[in-house]
Amino acid sequence: MKFCFLIVMVIISNAVIAQEKVGVQLYSFREQLKKDVPGTLEAVAKMGITQVEAGATYGLTDSAFKALLDKNQLTTISIGADYKEIETNILGVMAKAKMYGAKYVMCSWIPHKETAFTLEDANKALVVFNTAGRILKENGISLCYHAHGYEFVPYEKETLFDYMAVRMYPGYVNFEMDVFWIKHAGQDPVALLKKYRDRFPLMHLKDRKIGTNGNEFGRADVETNVVLGTGDVGIEAIYKIARKWGVKYFFIEDESSRSLEQVPLSMAFLKTFDKK
Repeated sequence: MKFCFLIVMVIISNAVIAQEKVGVQLYSFREQLKKDVPGTLEAVAKMGITQVEAGATYGLTDSAFKALLDKNQLTTISIGADYKEIETNILGVMAKAKMYGAKYVMCSWIPHKETAFTLEDANKALVVFNTAGRILKENGISLCYHAHGYEFVPYEKETLFDYMAVRMYPGYVNFEMDVFWIKHAGQDPVALLKKYRDRFPLMHLKDRKIGTNGNEFGRADVETNVVLGTGDVGIEAIYKIARKWGVKYFFIEDESSRSLEQVPLSMAFLKTFDKK
């Protein structure tokens, strides 16, 4: 009986751990936060969310925003930082991450001409990310680059994403996979996880309305963001593989105008996997 009890407790414990790793990217509620920061963060907490990826403070100081996160028992796992900040003020970025208690800093865009992401753009970014990543790592923080799809333009026999991935030193900089943008660029998120196993400690879970046309420019109508499991990204297969292959933290991101209604439904969808 004791043995059976232990097995049950382990199963329950693993399920709890898995769900604790699912948070939300606060950008999902940007419109609500612009109007009411305290009320929106309270609403997020009432959804059962305990972990967030943060960035903007919507008119508040960082300390005031952090106080509201603390009040609602929302732990900041990652903060977003602009490419220019990472290039020119990495010590300031590091200080901000430490103030929030964040383990990760995420950059989501490399400046480039809208018409094309080039080898020159990639090489410049490699210098910036490897340099900044080393400084952050020496201070206990990990840097991740969030691809948006434009990096998958062909280069030699692969893509510029591949070119960057093999030249980013894993000890200093890795990636946050946004499964929507990977799919939108015509790539396979599961195949990418397999190819670069353990290089994606962070993941944005976001689904796409069936029938949406993709592109390699990192652009899409935000209203094509749908409840997880109802779109064409293949969330179930991705989530199951990602939990086994190095993804440490997941953030639901819903950029649509329906995020307040859709995020709880997406959370409920993910919880069904812990019952299987």
